[in-house]
Amino acid sequence: MRRPHVMSRLIHGEAKTPKWDFSHHVVPPMPSSVTFRLSSAARGARGFAEFAAPTSQRGKAKPIYIYDRLDEPIRGMLEENLAAAEGAETSVTFASGMAAISALFLLLCRTGDEVVAHRTLYGCTHSLLSSWMPRLGVRTRFVDLADPANLARHVTARTRVVYVESPTNPTLEVLDLEALAAGVRKVNRRRKPDARVRLVVDNTFTSPLGQRPLAHGADFVVASLTKHLSGFGTDLGGMVAAAKEEESGLFLVRKDFGGVLASKNAWPILVYGLPTLAVRLAAQQERALTVARFLEAHPKVASVRYPGLDSFPWKNLARVQMTDPAGHFMPGTLIYFVTKGAPARARKAAQRVVDHVARHAYTLTLAVSLGHVRTLIEHPASMTHAALDAASQAAAGIDPGGIRLSIGLEDPRDLVADLDEALAKA
Repeated sequence: MRRPHVMSRLIHGEAKTPKWDFSHHVVPPMPSSVTFRLSSAARGARGFAEFAAPTSQRGKAKPIYIYDRLDEPIRGMLEENLAAAEGAETSVTFASGMAAISALFLLLCRTGDEVVAHRTLYGCTHSLLSSWMPRLGVRTRFVDLADPANLARHVTARTRVVYVESPTNPTLEVLDLEALAAGVRKVNRRRKPDARVRLVVDNTFTSPLGQRPLAHGADFVVASLTKHLSGFGTDLGGMVAAAKEEESGLFLVRKDFGGVLASKNAWPILVYGLPTLAVRLAAQQERALTVARFLEAHPKVASVRYPGLDSFPWKNLARVQMTDPAGHFMPGTLIYFVTKGAPARARKAAQRVVDHVARHAYTLTLAVSLGHVRTLIEHPASMTHAALDAASQAAAGIDPGGIRLSIGLEDPRDLVADLDEALAKA
């Protein structure tokens, strides 16, 4: 069979799959069993042996299902489709985006190791690295990796992971992934295999339709399935995509720490989320550009960041890096704008804007998360990034007056009208 294009692949997945014992379904059924019947003790033993070394069997024959926490068919089908979308050899799903990120650090780091992370990260990721990983003896250096030259200055003999988001949450900085990957390869040329550094990229803000970090040299991709890949705000999930050799370790971490994606959460992402991703993003990006242009011209807005604007600081890099599989530019659905005024005044102005939205707006919803069909607005300094103190927020470039918008599918005229009314209160 000819190789399908990615938009068709997201809908149909594998034409035939060993993940299911029958193949006449159009929409795969949702399993409801936590445990699976085994025909013999020998079959059970073989199933456990295959799970402990899944790289030897996965994808080659029908798996032996034993217990949901190990593996089950719908999650396996979703993982096949996600791997194809990311251009990866494998993907492993988890109960949430943070469960996926945590599992990856547990896999890659040991006591005494170090992480070099970009200074601007999602608040919970920053909290994981600054509050919890030190308890395991893993230290993180937060540095400005928008300048790839800083990588060599901060990597030490103990460094095992370089961790970035691109675009960053919430400031939409675009990092040069190929330059960072080249820097990591240069470091690894002088190291033994068990001491090599891995480049990990959080791809949540773009989805694999808008950017594929593995193609730019990353070793691992992490993402929240809850966002664009689900798209409807109904199901939590997370994912790691990587080379086949990493699959066994990821499965064993998930088994032992228990952050498994439930089949009832995997099913809607497989059946509704991925098949509609291309259509949703195309429409949302059109609306996002309209809203960004309105904000850029508004007298109460100091600055606007949206990759589709000519004024976007990383415009050239974004147009190279943020593309669909056919090479078309994908500026995304996220906008970050800052209200005018000195820091204290700008913070109050931003809070007045989101408070007005919460009470009066029809098409804007004051809520965290992103990538949904509804437009969501939030104030990062007091919400998603509140775990960072004022100094850490400033170091990360998070403005007190900054507001993050995730554009949905509403009519852009209504979005502009609701924003105009809210900004009148700034």
